[in-house]
Amino acid sequence: MQFIQTKNQISWQTISSLFLGSFVTFACLYCTQPLIPLFSEQFQVSPAAASLSVSLATGFMAAFMLIAAWISDAKGRKVIMGISLLSTAVLQIFIGFSTNFTWLLVLRAIQGMMVAGFPAIAMAYIAEEFDPATSGLVMGIYISGNSIGGLTGRMVVGAVTDFFSWQNALLTIGIISLAAAMWFWLKLPASRNFSPRPRAVPAIIGVMWNTVRKPQLLLLYLIGFLVMGSFVTVYNYIGYPLMAPPYSLSHTVVGLIFVIYLVGTFSSTWLGSLAITAGRPRVLLLAICIMAAGCLITLGASLLLKIAGIAVFTFGFFGCYSVVSSWVGQCAGNDKASASSLYLFFHYTGASVIGAWGGNFLDEYGWNGIVALTVIALLLALALLAALLLYTRRRECLITP
Repeated sequence: MQFIQTKNQISWQTISSLFLGSFVTFACLYCTQPLIPLFSEQFQVSPAAASLSVSLATGFMAAFMLIAAWISDAKGRKVIMGISLLSTAVLQIFIGFSTNFTWLLVLRAIQGMMVAGFPAIAMAYIAEEFDPATSGLVMGIYISGNSIGGLTGRMVVGAVTDFFSWQNALLTIGIISLAAAMWFWLKLPASRNFSPRPRAVPAIIGVMWNTVRKPQLLLLYLIGFLVMGSFVTVYNYIGYPLMAPPYSLSHTVVGLIFVIYLVGTFSSTWLGSLAITAGRPRVLLLAICIMAAGCLITLGASLLLKIAGIAVFTFGFFGCYSVVSSWVGQCAGNDKASASSLYLFFHYTGASVIGAWGGNFLDEYGWNGIVALTVIALLLALALLAALLLYTRRRECLITP
């Protein structure tokens, strides 16, 4: 096999392309999150309806990731990823010209379908094209594009909205994304170690069904559903109390709060390594409890307490994400690709379903309702963790710390 080496120009062009692809995916996916309160006000819609600007994109992405991976196995990696990124960027520019909320939601749903082609395939490309000795480094750089893209998209949108308009803000993200997508298309080398593996739809469904039938994996998928749903719910609606009296923060300042995402870079690494020595069950229990504690801290009246609570909550989430992802791989056996795809499906479906549902709680009970919904979801995640431990002890599943 001909691996890409990390000490030449081609390698860094490839790595930068993958980083920018990740950047585009998450900058576009979550760019409307800081605008949810503004959509409520401008279009006279409920928080739940306004949150569909995020939930539709994540929901359609979750569903179409499974289809994109299937097409990629037959047609190739680069072409599907490239089409995904270019179409995502072009749609983002169209979204910047939206004046009607219904049209905005339609475009966001289509964008969710198209953006699915990159995250569904990028990790497979890295595993196939890079030497295993260096693929960990490349994967880390790729994942950093997730957080930096999501963070930059939210901050740019907040700042540009304050000075110009939300349409200009979304258009700005579209132009940046188009430039990054073109770099990706021009600089990413075609696959050298990929061989087409077309599979019939019944065969794919059979593999997926066999994966879901494993109780350990199903419980981990449901934990991921609840944890990601809780995380997105808090971030979807935190702008409402922060932009209202007595805080009355601007879009720019609310956008800066997303810098808290950077604590996830530390927590995912630290708690992920702690799981090796202390065991995944204990660390996951700790991380979920940290999320719940952080959410409860946001009930404090002080602005500093709210921000501190969000930081603690975010720290716990990225720890959960790291531990559950690795645990899925541990339990998957020979079906790692299918197990990972289904995990991401549940992960983003949770973001879509619970994230949208949270708007009804905000409408009825204010921020207290969001905290209640989030804590209940996390308690359910703890119950599922307990069920997982009971099952593995009885069946002696080979889950090692």
